[in-house]
Parts: sequence; C-alpha cells; structure tokens
Amino acid sequence: MQKFCKYLLVSPAVCGVMLFVNTATFAGEISNTSEINQPQVLANPDIRATNTAPDQTMAQVTSVSQFSDVQPTDWAFQALQSLVERYGCIAGYPNSTYRGNRALTRYEFAAGLNACLDRVNELIATATGDLVKKEDLATLQKLQEDFSAELATLRGRVDAVETKSAELEANQFSTTTKLNGEVVIAIASVVSGNTVNVNGNAQKVNQNAVLADRVRLNLDTSFTGKDLLRTRLQATNLDPFSQTATFTPEGDFRFAGGNKSNGVVIDALLYQFPLSSKTGITLEANAGAIDDFTNTVNPYLDGDGGSGALSNFGTRNPIYYLANGTGIGIKHEFSDKLELSLGYLANDAANPQLGSGLFNGAYGAIAQLTVKPSNQITFGLTYLNAYNTNFSANGSGGSNNANNILQNASSNSYGIEASFQPSSKFVIGGWAGLTKARVLSVTPGDADIWNYAVTLAFPDLGKKGNIAGIVVGMEPKVTSVSGSLSNAGINKDPDTSYHIEGFYQYQLSDNISITPGVIWLTAPDHNNQNDDIVIGTVRTTFTF
Repeated sequence: MQKFCKYLLVSPAVCGVMLFVNTATFAGEISNTSEINQPQVLANPDIRATNTAPDQTMAQVTSVSQFSDVQPTDWAFQALQSLVERYGCIAGYPNSTYRGNRALTRYEFAAGLNACLDRVNELIATATGDLVKKEDLATLQKLQEDFSAELATLRGRVDAVETKSAELEANQFSTTTKLNGEVVIAIASVVSGNTVNVNGNAQKVNQNAVLADRVRLNLDTSFTGKDLLRTRLQATNLDPFSQTATFTPEGDFRFAGGNKSNGVVIDALLYQFPLSSKTGITLEANAGAIDDFTNTVNPYLDGDGGSGALSNFGTRNPIYYLANGTGIGIKHEFSDKLELSLGYLANDAANPQLGSGLFNGAYGAIAQLTVKPSNQITFGLTYLNAYNTNFSANGSGGSNNANNILQNASSNSYGIEASFQPSSKFVIGGWAGLTKARVLSVTPGDADIWNYAVTLAFPDLGKKGNIAGIVVGMEPKVTSVSGSLSNAGINKDPDTSYHIEGFYQYQLSDNISITPGVIWLTAPDHNNQNDDIVIGTVRTTFTF
C-alpha cells in the first residue's frame, strides 16, 4: 500500500520531467537556431551543467508567468507549470526566459531529473510521516471497546443536552432581548437634627426609620449585535428626604426615586447605535440622563444609587442633573485619550402646550471634552446650558434657594472633573462647578451658584468587589446675586454647609452587596441656624 502511495506521488513529477525532456528534445529538433552553448539554470543552483557560466545564474522561479517566452498556448505549458509551481524544481535563465526550443544535453537532463526527484522525496516524507499505523488503529479500537460504557453514557448526556437546548430555544422569551435587573432595599433614618428653616419657617426634622425599595428591570435588545434598545421598568416607594424628613435637597439619596407606591412605570427608554467606529448615538425617548452618553469622571462612586455613593451629590457633579428627559446624545472618540460628548434633553417633550414640547420648554444641553492623558488620570471639561430647570430635574442637591432661582432662569454651567488612580486599590477625584443663572421672572437678575467636592475610593478593600468611599464637599450654594434680585428679596445663601459622606460596600456574592453608610450635613441648606443633620442607611442591592 505504501509503495502504491509513493508511486502516485512520484508519477506526476517523473511524467512531468519526461514531458519536459521530450519537449526540449522535440523542440530542439525543429529549431532553426541552435542554442546548445547557452547554459540553462536548473532548480538546484548547486547542481549545474559543466558548461554553465557563473554570471548567468537565476534564482528559482515560483510561477511559470515569470518566463517571458512561455505562453499559455504552448503545447507543453501545463507540464511546465506543474513542475514550476507544484514541485518547484525548474528554473530559467537570468533574463527571465525559459528557452523551450533549446536542445537539452545529457548533463542538464540528469541535473533536472535529480532536482525533481529530490523534491518528490521530500513530498513523500512529508505526506507519509504522520500516517496512522496499523498498530495505532488497533490501540484505538481496543480503547473504544474498553470504554464503551463511558462512551454510551456520554452519548446519552449529549442527547439530553440537545433536547434541553431545543426546548429552551422553543420557549425562550426572545432571540434578541436579554433581561437584567437590580433591586435596592434600604433601611434609612435621620439620626440627628431637630429643625430646618425654610423661607423663614422652621420645619421639624422627621427621624422615623423607613424601609424602602427601588426595583429596576432592564429589557436590553440588540438587533445588530452593536446596538442597544433599553426599556427599563421601575417601581419605587421612597420619596426624597428633602420632601418628607430633612426639607433640604442636600443629602438626598440617589436610590430615592419618588413615592410611586411601587407602581410600575417606564423609566429609561433609549436606543444606542454606532454611527461609525468612533462615534456613537444615543436617542433618549424617556427619562434620559447625561451619564447615558457622557463620562461623569467619578469611577467606583457613580453607581446611580444601586452601588457606590449613597447620595445624589456623592454620585456626580450636580451640574449634570440640570438635563433630563427626551433628546439625543452623541459621543465621539478622537482617540483613546480624547473624547467629546454632546447632548440635548427636553424635560417635557411630549407636551404640545405653550412653554413645553421638544424645543419650547425646559431643557438642558451639554458639551464635554474628556481627556485621558494616561490610564490613571482622567479630566472632564464640561459646559451645560439649561432653561427653567434645576438640580431636581434628574437628581437632587443644593440649597432650596439655589433650586428656586434656577427654576425660572436660563443658566450656563461650567465644570471640571478629575480622577487619579495611582494604584488599583486607591482613587482620588473631585470636581468644581459654577452655574451662572439669569433669572427671567418679573424681576430679572443674575446669580452665581458654586459647588465642589473631593472624593476618595478604595476598591477591593478587604475583599475583591468591595468598595469604600468618602465624599467631602459643598453642595450647590448661591454665592452672589445682582442688586435687582437682592432688592426683590432674593439673596445669596447666608452660610456654608458641608456634605460629608462615608460608606462601605461589602460584596456578599457576585449578585448581592450590603452597604452601610452615613451622610453628615453641617449647617443644612447653607444656614447656620439649622441643626446639623446626620442620616444613616443600610442599602442592600441584588443584581441579576
């Protein structure tokens, strides 16, 4: 059998050489010009005819098309093509000619035949080196008999998996949609503080403990593998403490979404798709937020209430909350180190009444340049223009005075955010934001609103997946007003309140975390007449 295989391998090359020899010989008999004294270079440059000149050598050709005097119409073209391209044992002259009409000497015939036979031997060795031997087949058969029971069991398991897979495919919810969810259950209470003065009225701080929840179900659909249609169903039952307990927007929890008595509503509804390899588009149909298409430069702390910081203020720079609703976001990556985000969101886009709609009502528009000089450092340069919208549009925070001014004003906000991660276990960051408001009510005027913070994050503290965080800063404060506003009784905030927040998120498992934390507000609502407020909570988050 092996001899027969070798014969099959040798035959084409030998026949080709014979054909090559016959071609040359026949051609030599009918040639008008004898070229016997013009040497030819064979495949193996070390084997030359005795009359080959050293300066006429030529490297081995790889295609018959390299011969300028060989045409597809030549009767021996296919034989020559096989010897050159399949077996690689024919060469030509230095001037890229083959000279097929030239007579062949016996020395040249021997050299050419030897080169082709060497090549054939190489092919035979390669082709038969890995052939299965009879002993190997016998061993394989014996192993199959010895493990026949195990093989039968394995075959049965495969059949069972195929059956279950077919059943799942037949009953799956969707071939394009995946479900993921997050459930936040928290116990919280004001543990210190008695009264807060709001517009000259003393409000008693409520210190009753509450048990609340926020449930989110995301239906994430992809039609192309690169796009995302997100439909979020949300149910909540916790009002912000600013409405029920502390009576200042400072310190409100990020996971407090408004008391809906756990009624299910459509929260986020968006569609994201790539415009190009560098540009992404986000279409916001409902409850759109800037962080859907913008880097808020607050790693580990911006978890949108389910993880990371507890409060709205600790989650991100408050100026990001001045935009909410329906619109469009664009993110373009110039490079790995430079990114531009643009967006426009209207608060009440579905309302056709005067003073509402997509372009005639409250809105927020953002432009941000995100710079990453290295993997450890990130900067954000933010500009946001808003109309008749305050910090409660997509969150909460700041003094009552600041929010009241912005509710009837056109504003321009400027922010700088920074994050530095010198090691995998430590991140330091922060931001500063200035909002310049132009009041558009009966008494026009100008006001400046400042906020700033320093943040610390300690990833994997004590265990992989854990996060400890500290936030210290000043929530939005009216630092100056124009004379017209002052004359109308709209003044700057009298004092400075500091927001001090600490938490430790402990990862019980991949899907469950528990986060105890404390928020301390000094001089709440930027008023020293108010008692310091301390808020405590234990947040438990389930993800699936």
